[in-house]
Amino acid sequence: MTQLKFDAKVSASAQEALEPHVRPLYDQPGGRRMAIIEFAAIERTEPAPGTEKEPSVKVRITGLELPNREQEPAVREAQRFLHLQRTARGTFDDDGQLELSDSTLRLTGGMLAYLETARLRAGLEHWREYAQRLVRGPDLTVTEMRHEMQALSDGLTAILHTARDHDGED
Repeated sequence: MTQLKFDAKVSASAQEALEPHVRPLYDQPGGRRMAIIEFAAIERTEPAPGTEKEPSVKVRITGLELPNREQEPAVREAQRFLHLQRTARGTFDDDGQLELSDSTLRLTGGMLAYLETARLRAGLEHWREYAQRLVRGPDLTVTEMRHEMQALSDGLTAILHTARDHDGED
């Protein structure tokens, strides 16, 4: 696994964005601030073969913005959505309908757009893994491959039809 290392230096614009928050953080031990950051790779270390060191990449913060109190809820919402997008999981029931995991449902907070995003993400992940098993599995005949491709097509179609059913489009 490649290690990520942060360079202690930050760009001038990032430092400027941080300045108003330095004293309040100092005055409040354990304090936190939300931030939107951009970083750039500045150094790559590739150990020699046979050594026990891990490869690493060093990054420097090149862009940084910190929301004010009124903007912070919007940034937290974006963070929550990005986390949901990355971690959505679910399973298929006997009827081929996707049921989202409890942890994924908690992340949606009951918001319809989040529910749909999580459902689509979890469904696509399932069928991606199915396709990967086909690619990595034993050689199939043309007839067997057609059968597997039909199953894949049917599964993706079911996900899309469920999305339309939720939207009221049929």
